[in-house]
Amino acid sequence: MIRRLKLKFIALALTALLLLLAVIVAGMNLLNYNAVIEEADATLFLLSQNQGVFPNFEENKPLRLPPGMSPELPFESRFFSVLANETGQILHTDTSRIYAVDDLTAIQYAKEAAVKNSDRGFVGNFRYIRTREMPGMRITFLDCGRKLDLYHSFAAFSIGMSLLGYTVTAVIVCLLAGKFIRPVAESYEKQKRFITDAGHEIKTPLTIISANVDVLKMDMGENECLEDIQQQTKRLAELTNDLVYLARMEESRHLPQMIEFPVSEVILDAASPFQTFAQTQNKELSCQVQPMLSLYGNQKAISQLVSILLENALKYSPEGSRILLNAERQGRKLILTVSNPCVAPITDENLRHVFDRFYRADPSRNSETGGHGIGLSMAQAIAASHDGKISASSPESKTFLVTAIFPLQSS
Repeated sequence: MIRRLKLKFIALALTALLLLLAVIVAGMNLLNYNAVIEEADATLFLLSQNQGVFPNFEENKPLRLPPGMSPELPFESRFFSVLANETGQILHTDTSRIYAVDDLTAIQYAKEAAVKNSDRGFVGNFRYIRTREMPGMRITFLDCGRKLDLYHSFAAFSIGMSLLGYTVTAVIVCLLAGKFIRPVAESYEKQKRFITDAGHEIKTPLTIISANVDVLKMDMGENECLEDIQQQTKRLAELTNDLVYLARMEESRHLPQMIEFPVSEVILDAASPFQTFAQTQNKELSCQVQPMLSLYGNQKAISQLVSILLENALKYSPEGSRILLNAERQGRKLILTVSNPCVAPITDENLRHVFDRFYRADPSRNSETGGHGIGLSMAQAIAASHDGKISASSPESKTFLVTAIFPLQSS
């Protein structure tokens, strides 16, 4: 239990950290990339408004660079443009402001940009813009190679640093997880010790009360009050035994002895007494168990698990119901299911708490049914001690289905 709690704490902390780092890194790189695109588009827009070149700001004093643009931008930018007519024939190329691209390469880039669906985009490391210009269309390209290289370098650096920080934090969390959950672990251990010790202490007075009632019966004969005392004493003794058993099952040092045994026979033997019990309540118990199945575990615990599930199904199903018990192998797992109709619909809130101690799904589940509300908690502890899982569902609104899954030894 404590080990699972520790693993859950580590998994939750590291998952939250990973999501946080992912959001931060993705946000920074997205903003960085958008800044590159916006700056390139602003430059291309300026070029497209002046036939693929920068305006002469020295000769035209009223002209000014847009806000935020460096005065050095016209001298730092590497760009070229291609003008084509309506039929796609190339009329003019201007590669005077770029050394790495000749006229033939510029035409090839223009053809690639012309077939794209968007008027803006990338061809390699060149950002382009398409604009209408007499007598056709001009495609202006801006070299964004250096800025894209800086973007990629920053992305790689930010991802690398985030992974390094995540790794260091993961090591620290794993080392200190025990200290973080120590108060919870100590409280849980004290609770289990209290249940175990109190259970042993309660057994003695319960035994004395029961013995004294037997003596009074011999002296006074049958008496309704004595019957009630004996019945409630027996009920309290059963509850005490169940609580002690549940506490021991949750302690790793008290796990049951494991051997390989014929689980198909054990399931059928455990279900056999409930056939008669079901008939007395005008109910039907149908068992479908795949033969020749073996399980590595504790035979007595699995038998008790089946008894708990069947007792729960019979106890909380209406008269005339059909209870289904199914056990089969699926791959390397044993799937054990018990289903029964319910008097009232099962809600999602009920399903989330059915394995909690003393939880009762509806008001009809009171002490008059003879249960203590810890049967499914014991079933969950038994499944966990066998490295299995148990869950509850409601495939139909008034059907209750419990599924226990156990790993099988590889043959």
